[in-house]
Amino acid sequence: MSNLNYSDDELFRLINLATTEFYELVYKDFWFKEIFKVIDQKVITSQQTDFMVQAFGGPKRYGGRSVIDAHPHIFIDEEIWQKREELLKMAFDKVQTPADIREKWLKIDEAFKKALMKSSVSDCQKRYATDEIIFVPNPFKKAA
Repeated sequence: MSNLNYSDDELFRLINLATTEFYELVYKDFWFKEIFKVIDQKVITSQQTDFMVQAFGGPKRYGGRSVIDAHPHIFIDEEIWQKREELLKMAFDKVQTPADIREKWLKIDEAFKKALMKSSVSDCQKRYATDEIIFVPNPFKKAA
């Protein structure tokens, strides 16, 4: 049972619905689809659903890397973070995610923000030898 007032099945359904919609938006977004092109949409949707269900206190089904270990090769700055949050909130709105789930989800995200942020691409590190550093500048941002 989650630490909110939802059965495990209902929590899974609500989180999966929002996660599925979120990645639909991500993989259609001109900028973000380039950041995520190295992972299959169904795989990341399943992983993120399992991760969030577990983070909410539901069943422990997530078997992937820790958040920090999964992202050292991805350049994440404030602009990328804000765009991700914007897409997530759009997904919440579209599937009518309950307010208590939205609030907790965003708090969970915020708890990881500092560890995921990088000030430059040189802060990125490969997880393994065949990894590539993922750096996709905003294609809509005008050069200074």
